[in-house]
Amino acid sequence: MSPKLMETFIATIILSIIFTFFVKKALKEAQITDKPIVTEHKHKTGTPTMGGLGMLLAIISITIPLKDNLNLIITTLIIVVSAIIGLLDDLLGLRTKEVQKIIKNISNRPVEIGQLILKPGEEARVATPKAKADFRRLQGKNLISVVGEAPIKYEIRERDKIIIQSLPGILLVLSGAVTSLGGFHLGIFMIPIVVFGMIGAINAVNLIDGMDGMAAGIMAIASTSCAIFLYLDSRPMEAVPFIVLAGSSLGFLVFNRHPASIFMGDTGSFALGGGYAAAVILTDIVYFGVLALTVPIVSVIISLLHRAHIIRLPVEPLHHTLHYKGLSEKNIVSLYWLATLIICAVGLYFRGMLPTG
Repeated sequence: MSPKLMETFIATIILSIIFTFFVKKALKEAQITDKPIVTEHKHKTGTPTMGGLGMLLAIISITIPLKDNLNLIITTLIIVVSAIIGLLDDLLGLRTKEVQKIIKNISNRPVEIGQLILKPGEEARVATPKAKADFRRLQGKNLISVVGEAPIKYEIRERDKIIIQSLPGILLVLSGAVTSLGGFHLGIFMIPIVVFGMIGAINAVNLIDGMDGMAAGIMAIASTSCAIFLYLDSRPMEAVPFIVLAGSSLGFLVFNRHPASIFMGDTGSFALGGGYAAAVILTDIVYFGVLALTVPIVSVIISLLHRAHIIRLPVEPLHHTLHYKGLSEKNIVSLYWLATLIICAVGLYFRGMLPTG
């Protein structure tokens, strides 16, 4: 990697560490903290959230002296817009929509609650309509006991959220910087494809942001791999947005790795997802960019199959199911990082077979 790219990479990491440190302190003092709804994550209650603001400030700061890089300017604009949308979602999430009961199987046999089969001594949240019906049916039978409550944050309806998330994609198309995708000039059909890609990336990163360091680590690996792909393709200046994304993710990971002392929230996951999609589209490395994001994309597909009742997960998304089945959080995150690293390494090895636009 060239000295210029390495300087940018290191500077972004340092800025991300500094800004995240002060953002974490400010969020803690303001008591803007997480209230996990997954029972296995109860110990994380009180951890500052919306930490993506630290990454955002680092990205903006590094972009200012690199203002001659048009791709970076546009990518940063998309990151800012995506982060604002995520920030609004986070702020709405500070409101409580409902309080769900946490129950425990106090019998000596398995008990069905919703889509879960609770073994003796196991706990679960009464979340779905079926689980609530099962809870009412089992009350008074000495099979279950209420052991706690979980506040559920207010969320925008899925349809409205998708409409809002389409804004970064529309802005990217209106910038006029996107001329082809996958080596094809698609004309007006470019608009829905770009918008769909942007929404998909935002939601994919948002979905995997459920365990300490998972999203930040995956985005650091995927972004670094995209930068290497472009560097090997003799396009070092186009690699800068990915270098900045990777650096900000690694800087944040200093505080977000297990045990995390801050969470990125939708502010951070929306920013990373939107920024990554913008950089991939602008540099037209769609094939490799999608490949590098295989783990989050597969996670989304599995969740969609679950919601369509094609498959059945005891807990959604997949990484929470793995945790529910007994795999530790650290091992799950390591597994997801390793899978991303292997996929990216294989993609780089066979890069000559992938179109670069």
